[in-house]
Amino acid sequence: MEVMSPNNPSSSAGGPGSTDSAAPRRNSKRPKYSRFSQQELPACKPILTPKWVIATFLLVSVVFIPIGVVSLLASQDVVEIVDEYETECIPEGSRNNMVGFIQSSQDKTCNRTVNVTKHMKQPIYVYYQLDNFYQNHRRYVKSRSDQQLRKRGSEGSTDACKPEDKTKAGPIVPCGLIAWSLFNDSYGFSRNNQELTINKRGISWKSDRDRKFGKNVYPKNFQNGNLIGGAKLDPSKPLSEQEDLIVWMRTAALPTFRKLYGKIEVDLQPGDIIHVTLKNNYNTYSFNGKKKLVLSTTSWLGGKNDFIGIAYLTVGGLCLSLAFAFILIYLIKPRELGDPSYLSWNRNPGGR
Repeated sequence: MEVMSPNNPSSSAGGPGSTDSAAPRRNSKRPKYSRFSQQELPACKPILTPKWVIATFLLVSVVFIPIGVVSLLASQDVVEIVDEYETECIPEGSRNNMVGFIQSSQDKTCNRTVNVTKHMKQPIYVYYQLDNFYQNHRRYVKSRSDQQLRKRGSEGSTDACKPEDKTKAGPIVPCGLIAWSLFNDSYGFSRNNQELTINKRGISWKSDRDRKFGKNVYPKNFQNGNLIGGAKLDPSKPLSEQEDLIVWMRTAALPTFRKLYGKIEVDLQPGDIIHVTLKNNYNTYSFNGKKKLVLSTTSWLGGKNDFIGIAYLTVGGLCLSLAFAFILIYLIKPRELGDPSYLSWNRNPGGR
């Protein structure tokens, strides 16, 4: 028997024609080097020294604090009168069953008195405010037909409007829960036995009137069901002119919101007593909601809103405090800075 020597190549080792004689070729997936692909293009790499940090905080405080002061002063110039009336406008004998009263056919006229303490320059905006009313509920927001609101030939587009989509007489225009729940309290104002006219034109967005509500679309079969949700609409006026509806259809994002009712276009003087005659029709009692009447002026910044000014002052004051704190630390216990030449991008600028 022949014994193979370990020094003798075996047949399995392969001869010159064997495929194993050469090392296998490897296809590298390494991308071609470029400064762009390796993120080595020239870039600003700031070193946050104490001087730069302190200067940045001081700059922010110098900019933010004046903006906050000006914003807060502008908000303070706005005169606002708020009157909550949902309980006061219920007769004392019916306050144990307010839902029953608001759903009954009793007279719901209510007289209120508003005292003007500061000069209110025209125009004076009249708002109604609702609390605990979730217009942002998903099913509520979706319950409308924008196509029907825009085009006269789309009256039958009511698929998204259920349950307020159709009646026995045909489709409802405008359909959906949003339109069905239209606010229907009304307000009348007088001063010294003289009526104050409320201008209800131009209270909605012009883009809504021109693009979202058709000039040839008229209410049809609206609030004709057994359950009345809110105000009725004038069937002789197109939807583009029904501005109370247009304002209401722009749903609010939060459960407490205000919507514009109209404008009083005369000045109100300090000491004026405004008599308000309102119809307390809207049912907020079923969901423990609240109703408020708001009279407000405006400034260049808009209505009364202290949050913007307080936010700017808070951020500016915080930055100023941090700047002074860093100045004290830098003066009392300074820290020697390192040598920037030892940074990785300075030691190896090519990255290779």
